[in-house]
Amino acid sequence: MERTHVENKKAHLEYEFLETYEAGISLFGFEAKALRAGMATLIGARVVVRAGEAYLVGASITPYQVGNTPKSYDPERTRKLLLGKKELKALEGAESQGDLTLVPIMVYNKKRFIKLSFALARKKKKHDKRATLKDRDAKRDIDRSLKNQ
Repeated sequence: MERTHVENKKAHLEYEFLETYEAGISLFGFEAKALRAGMATLIGARVVVRAGEAYLVGASITPYQVGNTPKSYDPERTRKLLLGKKELKALEGAESQGDLTLVPIMVYNKKRFIKLSFALARKKKKHDKRATLKDRDAKRDIDRSLKNQ
């Protein structure tokens, strides 16, 4: 059973997803509890591949219980992602291409493990964002009219 804990809703508007990936995240115990409670944000976060390893940068996980959190804890610390060698090689090559970035989409449970879903994405132009919003509004109106009939 999969349960979504944190979602980056702005990513769907800002980026066009080309390919999605799934990775485990290296976390402290109190960070895992905070994620399961939904006390995190992925807005402004990104995935970076350096020296054959992938990292989640810019994600903020607030402490679950402030009193039980170490004084030196940084909520915005860089977290290592757990990926296979083949995936890392593919991501290194793809990220080096000019206008592509790795954007985190959501954090969720897969059985007892916490996973991060992220995508190789291209930033949308302003007119593409407008078209996306227009399509979403049209779909919502159609759904409403069908529901009322």
